Amino acid sequence: MLKYLPIFFGMIFQVNMWAQNGEMATVRGGSYLPLYGADKPVEVEGFKIDKHPVTNKEFLEFVKNNPRWRRSQVKRLFADENYLTQWNRDTELGEDMLPNSPVTSISWYAAKSYCECQGKRLPTMDEWEYVAMASENQPDGREREAYNKYILNWYETPNTFNNEVGKTYENYWGVWDMFGLVWEWTQDFNSVMITGDSRKGSKGDTDAFCGAAALGASDLMDYAAFIRYAFRGSLKANYAIKNLGFRCAQDI
Repeated sequence: MLKYLPIFFGMIFQVNMWAQNGEMATVRGGSYLPLYGADKPVEVEGFKIDKHPVTNKEFLEFVKNNPRWRRSQVKRLFADENYLTQWNRDTELGEDMLPNSPVTSISWYAAKSYCECQGKRLPTMDEWEYVAMASENQPDGREREAYNKYILNWYETPNTFNNEVGKTYENYWGVWDMFGLVWEWTQDFNSVMITGDSRKGSKGDTDAFCGAAALGASDLMDYAAFIRYAFRGSLKANYAIKNLGFRCAQDI
């Protein structure tokens, strides 16, 4: 009996780690004024969101159970040549990759499919921004200098995607790592920056950001958000980028 105890406790540890990464925080509904696309506050319904970004370990289990999302089998329509490029094989992480680090080099299509397989979905851009504007003890910390400075310092720090989840800070909603590890996909990532939908192959309106961004901004001093929205506007749904990951959301 004793010889099975290490296996038993090892299984418990694995389950607990999975539960930790899969836990969701409940976010109370409210309103916020986005940087672009609205001249008045936007209402956000209450919802749930993953406390941590999806990890390498979690996505590895997903591709094992869903072969069409393995690196060698995915169609280029749904993921470009950078998809999971740092993995050794279809079902083997790279030597320097930590199981509990956020998964990256994931296309929008792959992230969407993962969330749907969990009975979840990608968060909308408004939901993501609503959660992300929270500081450690306030639902809206955007006017605090330290809040924006932290984000801008992270934008200048290389290779943070190699760090494990849960190592930045827990915000007001009980959500970790909104900033400090990886950029994250949203359900409607390009809905503000261009008029077309890159998921449908449209070229869109390339002047929507470059030509009119400053005029449509709600806060000209919010440079951190400028960078974030510009990054989203540069994406297409099949892009796989080494510092771009995701987390899932769920309706209440």
